[in-house]
Amino acid sequence: MNEPEKDTDDVAGAARAASPSIPDDDTEEPIPESAPNPDRDAAPPAEVAELSAACVRFVATRYNGALDFAPETLSYVDQWLRDARAEIPERPEAADVVQAAAGAYLGEVIRRAFGARWVAIGQHSEWKLCLSSVYCAFNPIGMAREALLLEPAEGWGAHLELDPGEREAIEQRLASLPEVEDDEYYAPTTRFDVLSILVDALRETMRSQGLADVHFTPEDYA
Repeated sequence: MNEPEKDTDDVAGAARAASPSIPDDDTEEPIPESAPNPDRDAAPPAEVAELSAACVRFVATRYNGALDFAPETLSYVDQWLRDARAEIPERPEAADVVQAAAGAYLGEVIRRAFGARWVAIGQHSEWKLCLSSVYCAFNPIGMAREALLLEPAEGWGAHLELDPGEREAIEQRLASLPEVEDDEYYAPTTRFDVLSILVDALRETMRSQGLADVHFTPEDYA
């Protein structure tokens, strides 16, 4: 992207929203893309592919569920994290494995749905998924960690990094959604649903400004 570098700000994970009760005005058809987004079909980094494949295996073994990176399969990941949360007090060493595999799978579902690129460098807490169709970045592994903890995970980048100029409008958009319990608020399915609303809102703004063909790269987030 050849526009000036942006300052950024964080939006706390999303307003406490859930897809089953999203108001009618949030169910409009997604804004159509005017240009293809190759980031949806590109191969992820090897580390991400390995972790997301581990999530597929774990869920298939435990729940006999087939994960194919469709958004609907995130309900299996919700359940896995819910069960793992209850088991971790007796097996604390499992937390790192579960959050890494579940977060990588969540990130891959998001990447394939909206277009994004991974920055998988350093510790898992430093990883980031940078959306390419809108300006928004976050760490899906941090989101999975929060789903295990049911509280914010400081230093894990689970909050949404946005252009400060867009933050207020997005906060207002998300604040209009109904509140839910913590278990649902932090669940991967809710994260995906809220991100869908955010992407549609940002894409609509970009289209109104004649920026529908703009795509962002990890360099724009540096």
